[in-house]
Amino acid sequence: MSLSAAELLELHARLVEIPSLSGEEGAIADFAAGYLAARGARVERLGGSLLALAGGGPLLLFDSHLDTVPAVPGWRRAPFAATREQGRVYGLGANDAKASVAAMTAAFLELARAPLGVTLALALVAEEETRSRGTRDVLDALAARGLPIAGAVFGEPTGLDLAVAQKGLLVLELTARGRAAHAAHARALGAPNAALLLARDLIALERLELAPEHAELGATTLEPTVVRAGEARNVVPAEASAILDLRATPNVAPEALVARVRAAVAGEVHVVSDRFAPRETPPGSPLLAAACEARPEARRFGSSTLSDWALLPASTPGIKVGPGRSERSHTPDEFVEEQEILDGARFYAALARAFARRVATPARGEPGREGAA
Repeated sequence: MSLSAAELLELHARLVEIPSLSGEEGAIADFAAGYLAARGARVERLGGSLLALAGGGPLLLFDSHLDTVPAVPGWRRAPFAATREQGRVYGLGANDAKASVAAMTAAFLELARAPLGVTLALALVAEEETRSRGTRDVLDALAARGLPIAGAVFGEPTGLDLAVAQKGLLVLELTARGRAAHAAHARALGAPNAALLLARDLIALERLELAPEHAELGATTLEPTVVRAGEARNVVPAEASAILDLRATPNVAPEALVARVRAAVAGEVHVVSDRFAPRETPPGSPLLAAACEARPEARRFGSSTLSDWALLPASTPGIKVGPGRSERSHTPDEFVEEQEILDGARFYAALARAFARRVATPARGEPGREGAA
């Protein structure tokens, strides 16, 4: 079934009105599952997430998140009121990413009974803003059914421009070790000051070239973000540490980046997290071709922000695209334009149809359609 414009905007408003802080998605998942089931969809609950499947053939995944960050200070409107003013909807998550959730849901319902020759999967997931648990559960469920993903679309606010590559994140901890001593005597005793050793390493890292520039994503970057040293004002610290935020591109393996950091410093380097791998989709991908057909005016770009796209296998084509604007996310009085939601639903449906024309499994007696324009 197809949702009217009024029904789609009402769905979006209902989603915004249900608080869904990351880790507290039960109520919104109940609502979304009931909404889909009432309209004939086959829905499975996976904790605070849900998965709906329709059709058969190569699988196209629509994935967006139900959770939000907490409301930041400075709101002038009620965060959960879905306030409509002059064609805008204000509310926590209205832009990131309940606009994508509503638009993907509308596209799924429109195409669920269409003979596309592909499996359309709708994943509305929990905890994207924190642990990415929901998409992990969805990927595990699809793998358990023997359903490989032919293409995946991650709904995030991009102005319906196409993120064709995404930086990864390596979180490293750099530790320098010295010897504790009274500050008045440390120099005479020759006690190494861990704070100074750490500072020298940080300066060395500022000059380090980690990787060549990536065509879409630009430079690989490394920034110290949390620095710790010392317990008392008159004691030279025996240990000092810094958390390093390393934003990686796909042209150098994470292991090689870690090795280059270790070679540049005297201290110890420990990998805290490497779960967000960089991703890119090649220009010849049927998924990207379908997205460009559905929205020829869309700009292609590389994204420096993270999403659950990082959880896909590197060989699986993915893109990040959705209604709204990234710069509105996590801000007071977050909003989305009503027209952006409507345009998003039309785009997702057009993308799925164009993707199906390229990869669909033909019905018995029909000619093959692989590679069709």
